[in-house]
Amino acid sequence: MIEASHLAPAELAALLHFYADSGVEWLLEDAPVDRIAAFAEQQAARAAQMRDRTPPPAAAPSDNGRRGPGQTEARAPAPRSPAPTAAVAIPDAEAVAAARLAAEGASSLEELKTALEAFSGCNLKNGARSTVFGTGNPSSGIMVIGPMPSADDDRDGTPFAGRQGQLLDRMLAAIGLSRESVYLSNVVPWRPPGNRPPSPAEIEICRPFIERQIALARPQHLLLLGNFTVRFFFDSDGTIFSLRGEWRDLVLGGLSVKALASLHPQDLLTAPANKALAWQDLLSFKQGLAG
Repeated sequence: MIEASHLAPAELAALLHFYADSGVEWLLEDAPVDRIAAFAEQQAARAAQMRDRTPPPAAAPSDNGRRGPGQTEARAPAPRSPAPTAAVAIPDAEAVAAARLAAEGASSLEELKTALEAFSGCNLKNGARSTVFGTGNPSSGIMVIGPMPSADDDRDGTPFAGRQGQLLDRMLAAIGLSRESVYLSNVVPWRPPGNRPPSPAEIEICRPFIERQIALARPQHLLLLGNFTVRFFFDSDGTIFSLRGEWRDLVLGGLSVKALASLHPQDLLTAPANKALAWQDLLSFKQGLAG
């Protein structure tokens, strides 16, 4: 196995650029490292070091306060400032309540975007480069929703970027639409590290923002793309293959809207044979718009 120390600086730089372009975000050690235990050891060592540095309390004078010639009064050590404490994570229930309050306080999409960018109660935001908010025409009556930002979305700060976005553009064009004539968004506005699925707590924290975004855009038709998205809105454990292609009536924030689920562009890039199913769904969606 070639180690990094065997490479010239130019070769190592080229290798790192290759990894970055391929979407690699994490480098692994040769052996597993228990980071939690290592952190606990660091905290214990730091606490012991702080105890060693603390001077002993000054002894009480034995002469009842009287000092002889040349003696000076002993001074008490200056009070030490408390050691900094680690930031306390916001409990999930409080984060959900804070998200709901921030979302409900927005009276326009612009205000909702500002509130989302200022919100710090979701861990996903800490590892994401961008807060990906909806783009396109919110007054079109048509909203296309994906699951969460991809690496391209996170880099560009817009939903459905990169190859997935290019394929979606062709899919929409096939039924007479474009990304400028619809409103595009994602359920989750921040890309999870390594494209992992969001946790149930993270999903609930993000829920008020996407539901408020739908309420403010007021679409009449939703096109839901991907397994995660359809399970989120249909509240089902089924797969996209069992839930796709069928119109459903959803009530979100007091708004009744018709929704149809289909495969995500990434599903088609991974398995081109699924394009026939997606084409059937697009035709159903076009027919539903005309009805």
